[in-house]
Amino acid sequence: MSAVDFDAVKRYLMGLQDRICEGLTDEDGQVGFMEDNWQREQGGGGRTRLITNGGVFEKGGVNFSHVFGGQLPPSASAVRPELAGRSFQAAGVSLVMHPKNPYVPTSHMNVRIFVAEKEGEEPVWWFGGGYDLTPYYGFEQDCVEWHQTAKKACDPFGEDVYPRYKKWCDEYFFLKHRDEARGVGGLFFDDLNEGGFEQCFEFTRAVGDSYLEAYRPIVARRKATPFGERERKFQCYRRGRYVEFNLVFDRGTLFGLQSGGRTESILMSLPPEVHWDYGYEPESGTPEAELYETFLPHRDWV
Repeated sequence: MSAVDFDAVKRYLMGLQDRICEGLTDEDGQVGFMEDNWQREQGGGGRTRLITNGGVFEKGGVNFSHVFGGQLPPSASAVRPELAGRSFQAAGVSLVMHPKNPYVPTSHMNVRIFVAEKEGEEPVWWFGGGYDLTPYYGFEQDCVEWHQTAKKACDPFGEDVYPRYKKWCDEYFFLKHRDEARGVGGLFFDDLNEGGFEQCFEFTRAVGDSYLEAYRPIVARRKATPFGERERKFQCYRRGRYVEFNLVFDRGTLFGLQSGGRTESILMSLPPEVHWDYGYEPESGTPEAELYETFLPHRDWV
């Protein structure tokens, strides 16, 4: 493999999108993903795949994109001067799955590559990504297994990798204005370019490939759990936190909207039904209160 083989990463990402959509379609059991192929006027395009009103998933999106341009905006080179005057291309797979059953958690995953090039100079590149879990009702087994799978993906790359990226995830997916975590975390990494291109690509593949292994068993275990209006109402309330995070803090969402990205694909992560209740406090001793008291505070799950 060459020093920076963007095409190999692109092929992997498109295959990953295929495999994830196939696995989640099997788990849903009723409907599949529709595909919307789109082009970006400034360069590039993507495949947005959406599942709606399924047997398990009320709404889910698995998006592949590959965008490129002749020169990065001044805001990028202001933060990273080494990007000045470079052309760029970026590719990634990003997904969010919003289940119908409140006992099935929402999940998010993203893996991506960025490369900036200038004639006569070495390319600037990095990988990023991760995944995180957002339960509405907490189960120790689900959280432990989710993190065990994440740790297993990281372990071949060093014993410090999982703790470091788990901590980064905890800190990133945190609603500062609420002083609470979005969910129970997982992995988050960015600007990864240490150890050479091939090793970084291998780690990114390990993360991407482990997502279905982490999520599908949880979905299978919880999707037939009976629920009623109370659980549904709490799910819709907690989905409000997801919206708040994505629109206020999420760097990918903000960059996409501010840089003229494709709005429908960027906002596919938002849940289909959500509400906000003024001054809501869960009743003490309830499963709803347990989510706040036991599951949302940062913990060592493994």
